[in-house]
Amino acid sequence: MQRRVTGLIAVVSALGMTAALGGCGGSSGSGDVTLRLVAADYGDSKANSSQKYWDELTKAYEAKNPGVKVEVSVYSWNEVDAKVKKMVADGDAPDMAQIGAYADYAAKGQLYKADDLLSINTQADFVSRLTEAGEIDRTQYGMPFASSTRLLFYNKKLFRDAGLTPPQSWSQLASDAEVLKSRGVKYPYALPLGPEEAQAETMMWLLSGGDGYTDTVGSYGIDSKQNVETFTWLKEKLVEKGLTGPVAPANLNRAEAFAAFTRGEVGMLNGHPTLMQAAAAKGVKFGMVPMPGINGRSKATMGVADWMMAFRQPGHAEQVGNFLDYVYSEKNVLKFSHEYDLLPVTTSASEAMSADKSDADLVGFLDELPNAELYPVAKTSWASVSADIKQQIGKAVGPKGSPAAILGQLQRAAAAEENAS
Repeated sequence: MQRRVTGLIAVVSALGMTAALGGCGGSSGSGDVTLRLVAADYGDSKANSSQKYWDELTKAYEAKNPGVKVEVSVYSWNEVDAKVKKMVADGDAPDMAQIGAYADYAAKGQLYKADDLLSINTQADFVSRLTEAGEIDRTQYGMPFASSTRLLFYNKKLFRDAGLTPPQSWSQLASDAEVLKSRGVKYPYALPLGPEEAQAETMMWLLSGGDGYTDTVGSYGIDSKQNVETFTWLKEKLVEKGLTGPVAPANLNRAEAFAAFTRGEVGMLNGHPTLMQAAAAKGVKFGMVPMPGINGRSKATMGVADWMMAFRQPGHAEQVGNFLDYVYSEKNVLKFSHEYDLLPVTTSASEAMSADKSDADLVGFLDELPNAELYPVAKTSWASVSADIKQQIGKAVGPKGSPAAILGQLQRAAAAEENAS
């Protein structure tokens, strides 16, 4: 998921998968085979590095499949995509990569189809919204590995002391923020539109305003009438009234906003599951509600996914498929999700999590997933468009900013990228 936070919050996504394996208990082919996997690190220290998760998983897998060895190299989110890109460019593609985007490789014919790899039970167990996001022209290349949704977090103590209830509409969010400001709250509503993950905060607000990055046929529609109205409201009703705190939204990154929330300085902000643990560790009492919409709760929320993909170059389809069936077993999906406070990417693991009382805090996020809207990751242009949004969108709510002008600029750049790709 691009949206990586280091230090305070180091993760950003995930869901889980089925227990039905494609023969994972037996031999996966004649002869000895070594599979190479390059994976992203969801931990924030050596103690909880994803390397530890993969080492334990591959050790158990190899014990059941003596003809196959799996070597896993784990890199930080700051370098893993570039590592894989260089390996592919050098003609040395790994068998598998677990990274943030798959579309470029799929468009060049470098990936196996999921149909070529996974058992029917495993492929059918993916959460349907995530399966759809992993498809290009109705063929699945990207296998969801990690996912999360977003809810509106609010500080229970600040709300209780001010006699407020969590907002269900934009107008209530603004009025709650005004009361919090009058009581000296530093960030009544934290609006992180800084370059770290501005594309996420932007998408949440566009969805709550009834639109998004693309239209009904999948073309970019960043400067739609609804999107311009959404950012005009943000600028006029929140930012210009001083309800978003002392740091200009264009300069406020998600990690900084999360850290301020754990210090009790934020009344409301959008967050993902990993914020729960960080806030609880600092003793902050918080509540979570769906993102408010214009006249009631938003009809859609944002989902984020990271992806597993398999490269055709090494040519180990049978062994890769057998290993991935094991990776996506209910037990392994749940273990990963619990380790990093993420959501499972499979229906079976999601149902198990929903039924587990110890996971009660995650149910709200799970409930949002079936209707979540994901980034347009099937577009090869999305990486460039996302980078452009990160750098420019904060200007739309700045003192001299024009939502219509900035969104129009982003739309023209997105259309050009789409045509070029």
